[in-house]
Amino acid sequence: MAQVLIRQLDERVVAALRARARARGVSLEQSLRDLLTAAAREGDSLREELARLRDTTPAAGRSLDVAALIREDRDGP
Repeated sequence: MAQVLIRQLDERVVAALRARARARGVSLEQSLRDLLTAAAREGDSLREELARLRDTTPAAGRSLDVAALIREDRDGP
């Protein structure tokens, strides 16, 4: 297993994290481990969702000139 050392955290941040862990009935270390694991998973699920949306976007929609569409809408009839 890997280890991470985070330096120069504000004491108020550590106190808040410690209180959060205590409220969950787990150690600060376990609470931080859970937070970091969840954050890593969220990034993966967001990338997967974006890939899914990209796959469902028609090819023509991927190369839209958005700036031109905005100008066209702004200039109007």
